[in-house]
Amino acid sequence: MCEFNKSIFDGKISKMIESALDFRKDEYEGSKDYMAGLADHQHPEVLMIGCSDSRVDPALICGSKPGDIFTIRNVANLVPPYDTANDLGHGVRAAIEYGVKALNVSNIVVFGHAHCGGIKAAIDTAAGNAPEFDFIGPWLTIAENACRQEVIDPATGALKSIPIEQLKIYSYLVERQSVLHSIENLKTYPWIKERVDAGSLNLHGWWFDLESGDLWVTNPKTGQFLPVEGH
Repeated sequence: MCEFNKSIFDGKISKMIESALDFRKDEYEGSKDYMAGLADHQHPEVLMIGCSDSRVDPALICGSKPGDIFTIRNVANLVPPYDTANDLGHGVRAAIEYGVKALNVSNIVVFGHAHCGGIKAAIDTAAGNAPEFDFIGPWLTIAENACRQEVIDPATGALKSIPIEQLKIYSYLVERQSVLHSIENLKTYPWIKERVDAGSLNLHGWWFDLESGDLWVTNPKTGQFLPVEGH
């Protein structure tokens, strides 16, 4: 077999190739059989829907090994609602279907994070300033409901809309609300709802703070986001 000379690459790609060779040496050579045992099957318990953001790797943050998590990553960790006619997000729908129907995962986690560029762009889109890209603008319309938030006016006791300019400042409100909307969208998939109702599938919302490293998770009973306390 003719081997490819990695020396023709430089910079980051060269380092990544070198790391892949080290991974093979560390995980495959000798008597090690963990990775080889995964070659013909996978049985992850968790389907993770995370963001494509380079700073937030769910497997790294959670200390997971290969085979532990079936991962879907997209801009702003969005879940499109169940809709066989609308092809926006069919790749995400297909991956969710495979994780649930073929792999029989018992948990789905929607993993959002602070300083999400996708959510910031979604807020801009809701304000009428959609990014000038071919695909991102339409994709971010999935998060438009999360950009419409209300609070109780302490003076009148009535609900009032939060101005879009304030949401730009407090984007974490939209990031977390978008996670909750994605969970609701998951429930529109009939085979997910069936499993949730039967108790064989659990849905979780997580939000990771890039600045502090804090992890916020949804309360299973109330759906409210709360920070996880340390050891």
